[in-house]
Amino acid sequence: MNPINVRYQMYNRKIIIFGAGRIGRSFIGQLFSRSGYDIVFIDINPQLIDALNRIRKYKVVVKSDLKEEVLSIETVRAVSLADRDKVIYEIATGGIAALSVGQQGMPATLPLIAEALQKRKDEMGMVPLDFIICENMRNADQYISTELRKLLPENYPFDQLVGLVETSIGKMVPIMTQRDMEEDPLQIFAEPYNTLIVSKDGFRNPIPVVMNMEPKENMKAWVDRKLFIHNLGHSTAAYLGFQKHPEAVKMHEVLSDPEILESTRKTMLQSAEILMRLYPDEFTVNHLTLHIDDLLSRFRNKALGDTVFRVGCDLYRKLGPEDRLAAPISVALKLNRPYDMIMKALKAAVVFRAKDENGQYFPADEEFFRKADSGIEYVLREICKLEIAL
Repeated sequence: MNPINVRYQMYNRKIIIFGAGRIGRSFIGQLFSRSGYDIVFIDINPQLIDALNRIRKYKVVVKSDLKEEVLSIETVRAVSLADRDKVIYEIATGGIAALSVGQQGMPATLPLIAEALQKRKDEMGMVPLDFIICENMRNADQYISTELRKLLPENYPFDQLVGLVETSIGKMVPIMTQRDMEEDPLQIFAEPYNTLIVSKDGFRNPIPVVMNMEPKENMKAWVDRKLFIHNLGHSTAAYLGFQKHPEAVKMHEVLSDPEILESTRKTMLQSAEILMRLYPDEFTVNHLTLHIDDLLSRFRNKALGDTVFRVGCDLYRKLGPEDRLAAPISVALKLNRPYDMIMKALKAAVVFRAKDENGQYFPADEEFFRKADSGIEYVLREICKLEIAL
């Protein structure tokens, strides 16, 4: 073996996770660490990076109304995204990777990944690297593929060397309060739900054995199930709940109102009917109804303490054409299906004005509010990209 390959030996039991935030730590880091992987987080927060490197472990506090469980996640370290050489080395020698940076984090992350992929090929040869995509984006694999191909040489064998594994992330992780973060900056709260649904066809390497990971054939259907049912239902409860109870802080508070609970359920069922028309061979009425009732129970988890603000904020993204409300309406229009309940939730979203624990709006939402002053027709046309006459 030549000296370069000695220096760049791949470690199959190492996962590089871009984003040490709520999903990165509470879900992906947890599952892979407990499945025997070493965890390397890539992040931009210097305090978080320093703490992870000093302590080399963190706590996931699993909260439910029945009990609280504390998991210790170990074999952990972190690298700054700004440390280009270290990031490239970690990607070049990793066994698998994950992305959990949000769409706003992609411009800073993807160029570095492209550079590392080229380096990996130069040093390691034809050794594929799979990326588990933990992003709340429809068609995230297509977006990432397009952007990476722009950054890589034309002759780079992308389809052979890069696996883009779409996921359906159903785990709910609340925003930590200032008091909780001061108590332990590394701890993270989460609900008990722990199933990681992944695309079987996205992998270029053999599918790893990881606890609670469920590979699926028709991944587009499962991504849309998350969007059309889970995301839609959660935000519907926040928007209708805030409209009727603007003083409420927690999700379980607004869902204790039978009218909000029933309206949310009916909206989810309407979207489920659209989803079944879109994927007639994948889901049944019984499957989706049981899923909806399970979600509504999880949304009411008092111990989790999820807030109306967190679930409803970030309106530009959540009212976007490929997101939780506009996307099912768009499909309903094509399939000539009813969407009146979903439209009611969308209209409530336009007047959503919840604030965080410090009395602040989500930063980008203040610009949305100014645009929304132009009226619901403007929001539908310019933000949701829906051509609907009201």
